[in-house]
Amino acid sequence: MSITKDTLNKHLKDPAIFCCRRDKGTVIGAADLEDPTLFDDMVDAGLLTLSEDGLTIEQVLGSTLLTDVEALMPITASVLDKVNDAAGVPRQEKAREEASAAEAVIASSASGGNGMIHVKIDKLEGLSLDIPVGTSLGSVIHGTASAAPAGQKKIIRTLLKKHIKITDVEISNKTAIENGKIFIDGDIVKKAVGEDALCISMALDVIYPDKRHVYTDTIMDVCPIATKVEGELGEGVTKVVDGVVFMLTGVDEDGVQIHEFGSSEGYLDEKMYFGHPGCADEGDIIIRCHAVIKRLTGMSRPGPFAAHTCEDFIIQAVRDELKKYEGTVIREERCEDLRRKGNPRIVLVKEIMGQGAMHDNVLCPIEPCGVAGGQKNVDLGNVPIVLTPNQVRDGSIHALTCIGPATKEMTRHYIREPLVEGLAQDEELDLIGVIFVGSPQVNDEKLWVSERLGSLLESLDIDGCIITTEGFGNNHIDFIQHIGQAGKRGIPVVGVSFCAYQGQLVVGNPYADAMVEENMDKGGFENDVAGCSCVTKEVAIRAIQMLKNKMAGVAVLPALKKWNNDVINENNALVGLPDMELLDNGTLH
Repeated sequence: MSITKDTLNKHLKDPAIFCCRRDKGTVIGAADLEDPTLFDDMVDAGLLTLSEDGLTIEQVLGSTLLTDVEALMPITASVLDKVNDAAGVPRQEKAREEASAAEAVIASSASGGNGMIHVKIDKLEGLSLDIPVGTSLGSVIHGTASAAPAGQKKIIRTLLKKHIKITDVEISNKTAIENGKIFIDGDIVKKAVGEDALCISMALDVIYPDKRHVYTDTIMDVCPIATKVEGELGEGVTKVVDGVVFMLTGVDEDGVQIHEFGSSEGYLDEKMYFGHPGCADEGDIIIRCHAVIKRLTGMSRPGPFAAHTCEDFIIQAVRDELKKYEGTVIREERCEDLRRKGNPRIVLVKEIMGQGAMHDNVLCPIEPCGVAGGQKNVDLGNVPIVLTPNQVRDGSIHALTCIGPATKEMTRHYIREPLVEGLAQDEELDLIGVIFVGSPQVNDEKLWVSERLGSLLESLDIDGCIITTEGFGNNHIDFIQHIGQAGKRGIPVVGVSFCAYQGQLVVGNPYADAMVEENMDKGGFENDVAGCSCVTKEVAIRAIQMLKNKMAGVAVLPALKKWNNDVINENNALVGLPDMELLDNGTLH
């Protein structure tokens, strides 16, 4: 990263290092020099070795290069037409006749199949280095001793998720788990409604994978069954049920669906995008929990929250049985919070709903994906909250939002968020955290919260970020503000959102130049299919690659004036993904 004139004046006595490749005849100025504040990290990462023969910034300003010079190479007298006098620094009259035997210039590089660039050194027999893709090459390596390699893992904490297979569910006269089957006491709903006075009644039934052509009221949430058996959220051991999920539906006393921008009542097999991160998978058994709340409370925070609270009471009874159940573990998922020192420092920013009407989320409950013990982001002022990747993957978010079904990220989405998984596992990046920031209703509050996010991004000293948002319209105002807060601080940023036709951005700024589309509806609309147009694995792959390109200075072509899915398919082809299959008028195939 080249430096400004102001930065240059503060570092005249520091070593002069080229930030990028420079050609013969270049007259050296601030734009040619690397920021000295980055040298320590570069040295630690093995990307830079300072030379005793290297000159200082004040000695090289205005000098002309006599030969082509590569990036991150200390500037010595041998490549300059002149050296400026500097107080206390002896003037070097001529270059050394021959280089030290330990000095070697990188001669060739090639991309390897492991996502690294393999570099061979000519003059040091047998020495080779592996450097992350996107790293500037061409630095001079001095000495035979090398620093710790970039990307070396330092594990901070570990989370083990044990997936327990469940093959059947029965509404019964007891709550238990036996031989791979969940039993739920049918009378538990009478106790559950006592958890919140706004909940009038609840009902439970079981929907099997081959019986999904059944009418359902609007889908408020899909929640996995998971429980802590050791440690707190983000560490220790968590049991997760595979094969069964809870689905919350709801209406008020007058039969009005609990929804905001569109609702998903209808035949279940047509109203959920099975297999997407927030949804039930193709073979899942669904425990439907239907809530009826007091009239006229569906469009305020307390009403939907009452339905979630009462459902959580039922799920907790199953969690308590899961803690004791020693069933077959069909797979173990090892998740690590770690640092990859020397790799680009990245954060994921998740903008979540916080308009304060029915829009809310519960952060950091006691149990994975639970409600009890958590705090609502609206009550916290929607300010940015930093979680570790493991905390997100351990169910630290319970979704309460009632936005349009297709763009809603339900509770199950967060425990297996594709961007968290992709960034955490990418060996070329250092994911330092996941930031959740609410979207207030009032514009002045939006700006205030976004400024707090900007200050946080700056203090974290990151090299890049991805910013996502669920829904569209009102929260796009915050979304673009967040991108601007990163961009004006020189942080490469990629935005991820549903826009397409219906959700086209109505605001923008110069930094919103790398955007990834989530839409999966053929017409580009919110199609009322739950979990359809959200972050998927394919979206995450495109977003991560776009961020890498942007950090490396690779040009991101401007978007077309109107949404065109051919652009998405071309990008998918570039990263080895198949074409995206869109829903035709909201109809699942």
